[in-house]
Amino acid sequence: MLFSSSLTAVSSVQPGYLLYNATKGAIEQMTRVLAKDLGRRRITVNTISPGPTATDAFYVGKNDQIVDALRKVSPMNRLGEPEDIASVVAFIASPDAEWISGQNIRINGGMTVG
Repeated sequence: MLFSSSLTAVSSVQPGYLLYNATKGAIEQMTRVLAKDLGRRRITVNTISPGPTATDAFYVGKNDQIVDALRKVSPMNRLGEPEDIASVVAFIASPDAEWISGQNIRINGGMTVG
């Protein structure tokens, strides 16, 4: 399982994120190729792309105004919680998800994608 970011799909890509988005885009392409390369061995490959998630690392360098603006990007008007991400990761890693491969799963509360 690989990790990307919902920032690669939001319609308002921010300036200064070229390298970040380029590397996440590469991860998404690697997912598609590896899913095909490893599928015959019954190995699934997927990418998880979290949106803004309330972790200690997320809050570093962000004031209340920035956090509030990011919260409002979601139709649910909240930040993700680590548990939101963990439950999807647990499912994708389980035998119940053996037919899911080559996918980029965005866990972002419905952030607008462009």
